[in-house]
Amino acid sequence: MSLVGVMAFGSAAAATAYHNAISQIEVQDLDGLVAEQVKPKDPSDPFKDEPVNLLLMGTDIRDGSNADIGGTVSGMRSDTTMLVHIAADRKWIEIVSLPRDTFVDIPSCQLPDGSQSQPYRDKFNASFEVGSGHTSLKHAAACTINTVNAITGVTVTNHAVVKMNGVIDVVDALGGVKMCLPEALHGDPRSARIDLPAGENRLDGKTAIQFLRVRKGTGMGLEMGSDLTRIERQQAFINATLRQILSAETLADPTKTFRLINAALGSLSADPDIADPGKVAGLAWSLREIDKRNIVMTKIPVYDTTEGTASGIGWGPEAAEIFQRMAADTPPDSVVLPEAEPSGSPSASEGGTEGGTEGDGGDAGTGETDEGTETGGETGTGGDGTETGGEGTTKPETPKPSPSPEVLLDGVCA
Repeated sequence: MSLVGVMAFGSAAAATAYHNAISQIEVQDLDGLVAEQVKPKDPSDPFKDEPVNLLLMGTDIRDGSNADIGGTVSGMRSDTTMLVHIAADRKWIEIVSLPRDTFVDIPSCQLPDGSQSQPYRDKFNASFEVGSGHTSLKHAAACTINTVNAITGVTVTNHAVVKMNGVIDVVDALGGVKMCLPEALHGDPRSARIDLPAGENRLDGKTAIQFLRVRKGTGMGLEMGSDLTRIERQQAFINATLRQILSAETLADPTKTFRLINAALGSLSADPDIADPGKVAGLAWSLREIDKRNIVMTKIPVYDTTEGTASGIGWGPEAAEIFQRMAADTPPDSVVLPEAEPSGSPSASEGGTEGGTEGDGGDAGTGETDEGTETGGETGTGGDGTETGGEGTTKPETPKPSPSPEVLLDGVCA
């Protein structure tokens, strides 16, 4: 699941138990050695015919190996939050980043000690910290989900919390992520250690996490030091990751899909469905034929604002329309869906109707004219009626508009 890649991650406890179980088995992969071998069955989608609203939460928790990446800081904070909508028909995916500096109303949340926090207004990323009580990742995720449900009207069905080192594991499991940068990118060494030239780059896990978290420096909007320009880079990275998974046909091969999932287990803290390798594989498999143009990254329109002495952002009125559409499982305008065949109508390949409308009249016909020109077989008109569409006649096809050229985000390779 960066969407599908990052979808692979299980809760720490479940992943540990799963890993311990399979580590006791001596694996013998006989692929290529046995002539007739039964292939594994295609995994089934446990969410079949239902939309999935996955809340993907990236954290800035600085513990263990995470401290090696970003330095040691106490407490639990959210860093990046994305609402991922997977359509019920699996024809499109929409990803909306929720800016952390948005002023929102945070509802009452249950705390680790069993008490309830008081509802209050603050920036969005505060919901993660207040819910955690500084100790519980589970409560932090729950409070963030409650907040998202309240401010968007979209019901979150599943969630995953990704630590910084979890992103590294996923990217490395993919063999790195290829990106094509429009200009060189140099991070401020005081906050992120990254230097990338313009053009094609393959980001390994450690480079990828720096690309995702860097906010200050030069190139690709780093001069602004803004979380909003960082969101644009993060969305480009996720789009590039999904394209790589699809172009490598990972999803078309159940064995490859399971290998990716197994490589990423333990990278996330997630709900039971997303923590289940079989269910994740089924959901991933259901997306194997999605058109890459239909992986849509949507930006929330925002404006600068101040509340009290704090500066932050608010959402423009168009944000409500985005979430209403998402809740209704309605695709954005940019999604290109295959045109359905009109019900009850023959396809063009079946030709025209034979005989058409038969009247009472005679044989005077346009099928064979005075000049001897023959068109369309035995079609004719005459008398009190008409006879049209004889043998060999085909209906002209209605011209279809050419699809709009795909517009790629900065950094995504064509």
